[in-house]
Amino acid sequence: MPIIKSKKVSIVMGSQSDFKTMKLCQKIFKILKIKFETKIISAHRTPERMYKYAKNAEKNNIAVIIAGAGGSAHLPGMISSLTSIPVLGVPIESKKLKGLDSLLSIVQMPKGIPVGTLAIGEDGAVNASLLAASIIATYDSNIKKKLNQWRLNQSKSIKKKPK
Repeated sequence: MPIIKSKKVSIVMGSQSDFKTMKLCQKIFKILKIKFETKIISAHRTPERMYKYAKNAEKNNIAVIIAGAGGSAHLPGMISSLTSIPVLGVPIESKKLKGLDSLLSIVQMPKGIPVGTLAIGEDGAVNASLLAASIIATYDSNIKKKLNQWRLNQSKSIKKKPK
């Protein structure tokens, strides 16, 4: 059991500009006290880095991978094709098509290569973090308690009447 609890979430993105969105994942993991790492890995500009990363993810104690990508958004799918670790894709909002291109690229994976696809942009990054926490909570009771408390706090923050 100690080996399982040492697992972490890996946050990857295709470029530095994606960090504006993906840093929200770090914020959630810090609140929930989940171990994480953050890396820039481009499916197109650093394919050898991506291949090595994905092939070694399990050996590196990664439980869930959150991959943010814009434009053609191949990063989540390419990583998923190389590992059986759950991959959650976050479409990054693009200037030209407002992230719709990214969303469609990530969500339209061929059968056999699953990528859990979240909403475009910041909402997707936050929800990807919470989904990763939920996956980890299936075997880590401490994370389950923290996640349940986070949800309770969220519910309590909603006012009963408008002001």
